[in-house]
Amino acid sequence: MKSLVPVRQRAVSNASSQSSTEVAELEDDTLVVEPDQGNVLSHLIAQLRPGADLSKVTLPTFILEPRSMLERITNFMCHPEMLLPIPEIDDPVERFVAVVQFYLSGWHLRPPGVKKPLNPVLGEIFTCSWEFPDNTRGYYISEQTSHHPPKSSYFYMVPGHNIRVDGTLKPRSRFLGNSAASMMEGTAILSILNRGKNPSKGEQYYLTQPNMYARGLLFGKMKYELGDHSYVRCPETGLSADIEFKVKGWVSGTYNAIGGFIKNDQTGEVLYELSGLWSEEMYIRDVKTGQKEMFFNALKAKPSPPICRPIEEQEERESQRLWAKTIQAIKDRDHELATEEKTKIEEIQREEAAKRAQDGVEWHPRLFRRVRGGPGGSEEGEEDLEWIINATIDGSTPEKQAAQIMAIYPIIKGQKHSQKNVIPPRSSFCHPDARPKVIHEDTSGDPIAISDDHPLTNGHSTKKTAKDEGPLNGFHDDMKRDLPAGDTKKTDSIESDDEFVDAQA
Repeated sequence: MKSLVPVRQRAVSNASSQSSTEVAELEDDTLVVEPDQGNVLSHLIAQLRPGADLSKVTLPTFILEPRSMLERITNFMCHPEMLLPIPEIDDPVERFVAVVQFYLSGWHLRPPGVKKPLNPVLGEIFTCSWEFPDNTRGYYISEQTSHHPPKSSYFYMVPGHNIRVDGTLKPRSRFLGNSAASMMEGTAILSILNRGKNPSKGEQYYLTQPNMYARGLLFGKMKYELGDHSYVRCPETGLSADIEFKVKGWVSGTYNAIGGFIKNDQTGEVLYELSGLWSEEMYIRDVKTGQKEMFFNALKAKPSPPICRPIEEQEERESQRLWAKTIQAIKDRDHELATEEKTKIEEIQREEAAKRAQDGVEWHPRLFRRVRGGPGGSEEGEEDLEWIINATIDGSTPEKQAAQIMAIYPIIKGQKHSQKNVIPPRSSFCHPDARPKVIHEDTSGDPIAISDDHPLTNGHSTKKTAKDEGPLNGFHDDMKRDLPAGDTKKTDSIESDDEFVDAQA
């Protein structure tokens, strides 16, 4: 195997030198940045009233990260330039190792202290992009495709570099006594489009995520950890990586350690071993030769923050605009205002759910469609994604592919939303015997029949009238009005399927 160091050095030199408080390198992730964090215990105890439901325990706003989970997912792409050389690597083993190297590069980026991102509301959208030195661009589109249970679907593509990522993140939260765990279920599929036997899919790599733990909620110093096993697999080449993110034990061990190996599943041969700290230096060792070298140095890496459209150009349901007041209050450490603004959005979401139940209409994502999986399906093997971007990206040139992507939803500053785009109509999903319930327009502007079995094309379930302005009709006005009093602590909760115990060990 050739040394990977030149590839990594080239990637670092191309990385953006921009940084912000949200993407700053951190020396100590146990830092307690909020004096109120010591009151987590009293906040939780206050909810343990007689008859209280222990499966839902809300977290105070002072441990919330000032951004939505849809935006937090982009941490995974904080070194997107590392993907660019991979499609040009001819050796399948070297190509797989480079994919693992990129995979491990995204975990060192984290907020100060122990923070939890905001739970996206149903239908929330976040888009952004990255610019590269060769004048190409990476495009990211995400949408919250389910709220109970939460599911965040996302799409990333770099036209001209044969790179595409489709993913769905399904976090499940658990309260474990002195710890809170986010079990990061879901799959991301990285497709190298100029490789593989199937030119329509390319060579596909299946990636999972480690789980996240917040330690010291009730006593001791708060600490953020990654834990458990995650995997990178390429079914076509038969190569896989098993990576263990090690949590520190009571007596021994160290924080942020990883271990693992890359092997050939067809022969069972272990090719490489992985070691080090995901927050600092990681190493790879060739088992055959014994040669060990630096794999990724998080201490010297420069993350590339995504480029977002100005808030004034965003729709009401886009993450940064939707949560703007809550985010500002969190940054200002005005926890009372943050709770108030967050509650307004959550209450509207509950009212929308009640209206859908009353009307008997099923909600459907606006930008994503169901995966066509199963034996013989066009997306067989991709069933765990559940949802995939509802557009065909098949342009003959990078410019045409970029135009197809931007037609899905605005991504670039100054871009206007077009009703005439490349998203295929959803009418094929309607059962032929279903009785039409509502008339709604699809994304091309043509009216289609909506039945009880048929998902709404624009991700909203209210009946459209001549006065309607679109799928966000009424949402802005709802944000302004007074909300009824009552128990507002119903979301951003730690939902437990287990006993009230700590999993520190």
